[in-house]
Amino acid sequence: MQEYKWWQDTVFYQIYPRSFCDSNGDGIGDIRGIVQKLDYIKWLGVGAVWLSPVYDSPNKDTGYDIRDYRRILREYGTMEDFDLLLAEMHKRGLRLVMDVVVNHTSDEHPWFVASRSSRDDPHRAYYYWRPGKGDGPPNNWSSFFAPSAWKYDTITGEWYLHCFGENQPDLNWENPAVREEIYDMINWWFDRGVDGIRIDVVSLFAKNCRFPDATLRKPNYDGHVFPIEHIAFQPRLPEYLRELNARCLAGRDRVSIGEGTFATTENAGSIVGEDRLDLLFQFDLMELGNGEKKWDVHPYDIPAFRETVLAWQRALDWNALFWCNHDQPRAVSRFDCPTPALQARCAKMLAGAMYCLRGTPFLYQGEELGMTNYPFSDENELRDIESIAFLHYEAAHDNAAYAWAGIRSKGRDNARTPMQWSDRPNAGFTTGVPWIPVNPNYPRLNAEQQARDPGSVLAFYRALLGLRRRSEALLHGTFRPLEQPGAEVFAYERRFGNERVLVVANMGLRPQPLDCAQELLDGEMLLHNLEQGPDQTLQPYELRIVRLSSSR
Repeated sequence: MQEYKWWQDTVFYQIYPRSFCDSNGDGIGDIRGIVQKLDYIKWLGVGAVWLSPVYDSPNKDTGYDIRDYRRILREYGTMEDFDLLLAEMHKRGLRLVMDVVVNHTSDEHPWFVASRSSRDDPHRAYYYWRPGKGDGPPNNWSSFFAPSAWKYDTITGEWYLHCFGENQPDLNWENPAVREEIYDMINWWFDRGVDGIRIDVVSLFAKNCRFPDATLRKPNYDGHVFPIEHIAFQPRLPEYLRELNARCLAGRDRVSIGEGTFATTENAGSIVGEDRLDLLFQFDLMELGNGEKKWDVHPYDIPAFRETVLAWQRALDWNALFWCNHDQPRAVSRFDCPTPALQARCAKMLAGAMYCLRGTPFLYQGEELGMTNYPFSDENELRDIESIAFLHYEAAHDNAAYAWAGIRSKGRDNARTPMQWSDRPNAGFTTGVPWIPVNPNYPRLNAEQQARDPGSVLAFYRALLGLRRRSEALLHGTFRPLEQPGAEVFAYERRFGNERVLVVANMGLRPQPLDCAQELLDGEMLLHNLEQGPDQTLQPYELRIVRLSSSR
């Protein structure tokens, strides 16, 4: 009989600390605020927390630009506060996974400060420094957040590589000294009691260090091209991850999760495996509805969703299951639900459709309430450097309307508005002025209100997670897709021994026919997101989870 690791039987909950709970009224969420909400997290039914960065940082990219890996950002608290959080979590049987950002650092990190002080400094080789071509950068690469992936430094007269913001220089993983520093830091956190790591943009660690011009995609900023073929899934990546596994993970009961930007079903094996990482975050599902650019707004492609899920269920034995995170818009908003009632029904349907799949669920704070995108309309409301850079670029080219449509639909700030705890001012997040605006729908959409309502999204999530814990089929069972006549119906079977569970979801706004209608009606209804009883037609956003007789 197959043995399962603890992280395969666990539901994870991502906390974006800046927006979760503010304990001291300064408008910024903090570690002691998280401690205050641990009973809520336990009550929800999750078993582990993925904590976005709380390290010392200038916060140019809200913590994903780290200045010191072994200090806590003062706004979040102290190392003593962190130790308290870890102890209180373990007391409740909760595990803690830290976000590790080691593709790049802040330009204020001591390594980079030394690196730019002189071409002869030993830390120079910790980063990618290159001479330019004439008066320009070394090549035509663009970054995620800026037209060029290179920044000229007047101190030493060379350019450094930054695949993200210009304040986030990329670390040179080819340098063994860099890797030793990283492994030592990870082990330091493990020795402190941390239960796992989520590794940011792990797929970009290895680069093509010949730095040729990029050619595979159309120019996206003033003639610069994003260099996917030269920075993602390069040949040395599996070597680096095997070394990381041997130095930090082998012999420890810890989970390791890699964020696989540009992951495909063909290259996923570069990241996950017995001698590499345990889980992979891939973004094929997140990118459905994108056009040539992330910011293009199209209706959600439900048949493409179904085919993408099936491809990944075939490609990996165990998947990371998620609808959103700190970099993604709110899941309910992608489906453009016309009323609050349909939004709630949609949120329940999405939860059941995703978190009954074979794999480990990762919820994002507020998802269990059905939180929605924010109606951004003013640049002063934005905090995300990616959205701000995009707005400035498009506005300069007379495309401000296109930019705002993209930001309201796809911008990262949509996930970063404060957690909606109650109908009190600022949604109960803070007694001060919140660092980013609170969604104006918080008086009708908040945790306190939903905790009292047995028909709420929150109540449904608790019921779903409880069902998952009790069902061997949903925890460990095989996965088999079910063909249905409706293009917007997503249906599958999970089976373990004699237990057989069907999950059927109408992901669209039109009623849909069913091939397995009588089978569903004859089975034991485990969970249903409509008040009225089921019939042979699936209503808009209807979800049914049914256990069938063992004799079938």
